[in-house]
Amino acid sequence: MAKTAKLVYFFGNGKSEGNANMRSELGGKGANLAEMTNIGIPVPPGFTISTEVCKLFYENDKQYPSQLKSEVAENLCKLEKAFGKKFGDEKDPLLVSVRSGAAASMPGMMDTILNLGLNDKSVEGLAKKTENPRFAWDAYRRFIQMFGNVAMGIDHDKFEHIIDEVKSHKGKKLDTELDTSEIQQIVAKYKALYKKEKKSDFPQDPIEQMWYAIDAVFGSWMNARAIKYRELNNIKYLKGTAVTVMAMVFGNMGEDSCTGVCFSRNAATGENKFYGEYLVNAQGEDVVAGIRTPDEIDVLAKKNPHIYKELLEIRDRLEKHYHDMQDMEFTVQQGKLFLLQCRNGKRTGAAAVKMAVDMVTEKLIDKETAVMRVEPGHLDQLLHPGIDAKAAKLSGAITKGLNASPGAGCGQIVFTAEDAEAWAKEGKKVLLVRKETSPDDIAGMNVSQGILTATGGRTSHAAVVCRGMGKPCVSGAEEIKFTSAKEISVNGKTYKEGDWMTIDGTTGEVYGEKIPLVEAVSSKELNTFMAWCDEIRNKSVRTPKVGNKIKGFGVRANGDQPIDAKNAFKFGAEGIGLCRTEHMFFDPEKLVYFQAMISADSTEMREKALKKILPLQKKDFTGIFKAMKGNPVIIRFLDPPLHEFIPHDEEGTKKVQSVLKDEGIEIDLKTLEMKFNGLKEFNPMLGHRGCRLAITYPEIYKMQTEAVALAAIECIKKGEKVLPYIMIPIVCDPKELSVIRAECEKVIAEVEKKKGEKANIEIGTMIEVPRAALLADEIAKHADFFSFGTNDLTQMTFAFSRDDAGKFLESYYKRDILPSDPFKTLDENGVGKLLQYAVEKARSVKPNFHCGICGEHGGDPETIDFCYRAGLNYVSCSPFRVPIARLAAAQAVVRNK
Repeated sequence: MAKTAKLVYFFGNGKSEGNANMRSELGGKGANLAEMTNIGIPVPPGFTISTEVCKLFYENDKQYPSQLKSEVAENLCKLEKAFGKKFGDEKDPLLVSVRSGAAASMPGMMDTILNLGLNDKSVEGLAKKTENPRFAWDAYRRFIQMFGNVAMGIDHDKFEHIIDEVKSHKGKKLDTELDTSEIQQIVAKYKALYKKEKKSDFPQDPIEQMWYAIDAVFGSWMNARAIKYRELNNIKYLKGTAVTVMAMVFGNMGEDSCTGVCFSRNAATGENKFYGEYLVNAQGEDVVAGIRTPDEIDVLAKKNPHIYKELLEIRDRLEKHYHDMQDMEFTVQQGKLFLLQCRNGKRTGAAAVKMAVDMVTEKLIDKETAVMRVEPGHLDQLLHPGIDAKAAKLSGAITKGLNASPGAGCGQIVFTAEDAEAWAKEGKKVLLVRKETSPDDIAGMNVSQGILTATGGRTSHAAVVCRGMGKPCVSGAEEIKFTSAKEISVNGKTYKEGDWMTIDGTTGEVYGEKIPLVEAVSSKELNTFMAWCDEIRNKSVRTPKVGNKIKGFGVRANGDQPIDAKNAFKFGAEGIGLCRTEHMFFDPEKLVYFQAMISADSTEMREKALKKILPLQKKDFTGIFKAMKGNPVIIRFLDPPLHEFIPHDEEGTKKVQSVLKDEGIEIDLKTLEMKFNGLKEFNPMLGHRGCRLAITYPEIYKMQTEAVALAAIECIKKGEKVLPYIMIPIVCDPKELSVIRAECEKVIAEVEKKKGEKANIEIGTMIEVPRAALLADEIAKHADFFSFGTNDLTQMTFAFSRDDAGKFLESYYKRDILPSDPFKTLDENGVGKLLQYAVEKARSVKPNFHCGICGEHGGDPETIDFCYRAGLNYVSCSPFRVPIARLAAAQAVVRNK
């Protein structure tokens, strides 16, 4: 491969060739190690191989650029000089860690190898130099196991089986209880296992070891769990992982050494309090692997106040430098502190909001930065239910672990990630119970209601991943004993696969049954934060390509019943962007009369049936108007094809027959069934629906118009403000809208004259047919507003059925034909261009023309950003997505300033 630009960047002795702004080149880990070095934080020296190498590695059949080996060799010499030790030296060897790190944080998803550089000779030299043979041989034992598993693919459990056998034979429980001779036995057994598995001796050349490790780390970029993590977290368009080779420092050199993970603030609650865990005489993987339960960081303050004070000072420096909560890994080697990593820490939704608000108060960040700090998914967490305290008290907890990630989860217990996935596909709610999770469990964790582990602390894999996912987690519940692959016991009581359990991630309590969950309660910080989001949205001003300036960016809700409107208003919606009237027709009181209407042969009979529905329809609208307290309400008139309303059994048909009989129409059951069956369509998506019904049966929309006008005037006469809008669906030609509008306006005028009051109703249309988008300027002449129905617009533009596309779309994502589900995130390249074209054409006719979106895309943060850029006045989504939409809308304003 041809020579390329600089590929390796050194850091050490207070100087670095990189900095925090080079995440795309050095990955988050490499960039932050470089930055910490630059600002004087004690970091072991090392070098980072750039993400560009990972990109080239995969583009060129896993071949490296020609100059990489020479650049690595050059930087290895710098590392030896900076640390004062030589790699491969038999008397005092330099050992290194080889670590992964992409531009986006992917904790635990890719590979790391520690203690690299040891062999049969240098382990003896290390034992003499440190005067600590146990430490040296334990480091060698760890290295063989990690290298054998990560670099060479030998099953981790085979190594664990060997160490468990030795411990069992010697009557010892913990790894730390093993003496030097026992560890030497384990090393010998490990090497024998390696030779058996790989048909060769364990490699003794440190340079050979290092390149195997570099290969493994780059290779881990495309392992199954890393790919799954990127899918789940929507991480796209990265070059790959960087590889950092760094001098090893040791937390397992005795009681004056330790290793830990800490956070500058509480990652679960957001409290401004130093938070973390550590283990004495341990290496980093011992903390995150959950093999031993660590001590709280407060214990370090008592046992080693000097180191604790130094850590506090570094915590303050890093938080002020990065203006964000920091997740730090540290090691103390024989009384000397080193930082091995820092990054903006993963946090729960509650913590994210509290930190954002607190940091503004502390003048660490401004409001706009605070709004950008909280992810839409964080707010989603805050809307999740908690545990019912009364029911929990009556049940009584069966055990208690560490409150690792807040919230409550209830499900049938399963013991493997694979079973979690399988059961979830069957529609079951599952709770994943493990001794401790590993990165391979990511897919099963994602579908679970929560995670319960028997070991591990608040910084274990399960805890960190659950906080990132917004799932409840209880870790370190040590009273859980695994009695078989499908069974556990807790304090003598047995629980089998499929039994119900509930966990409270906020308290750490575990319940051996199904406990009811309750809705989350809004906090003072959340209310403050959401007010900032609204302030930023409402102050925004845009100048579109065509039309006048647009002030503000609104958030409305889709709601079909008064209860939906109440929820929408409670969550901060500024109106109803879509009220689907067909859902009202499915009300049993109305349905039978509507069925009678669609079976009638005359306009007179249809009008009679509709008159029965009119007062009920008016009551629905009155409730929605009242709930929205003067905010806009866009009412979409009947949209689905008529066959969706026909009876599905003989009993239902007989009810319709009875209604018709009451109106003087005698019809036999068979004839009535034939009438209903005749309404069925080959392709109802493209059939007799929406405004086409009003062209065929004008009386339907006339009744709905009368109901809207009567409801609006009733509210007005009671002194209540209303803003009603009528929306005509599935229009594809300006003449359709012109004809229907004229009929609606005539009904409104008649009601206004009769009631002696103006209803002030605007009439617009839903743009959901590509032809309508193309004729937007002509249609706008007959409309007061547009709302884009992007569900149907996506279907008709792609010619994908949203009900069937799931059968093949997965292949489109895997083969990079489509970046994501076009029914979840709006397709900007096709559907988005139609939307933008329609907006611009409409405003070329009416410069202040109002446009919004009401499809399911309206609650998707990426789509909301596009809608802001496209010049829409508002987005509309389901009531429970409103807070997320308010945040995403504010972020769109900040991002696109």
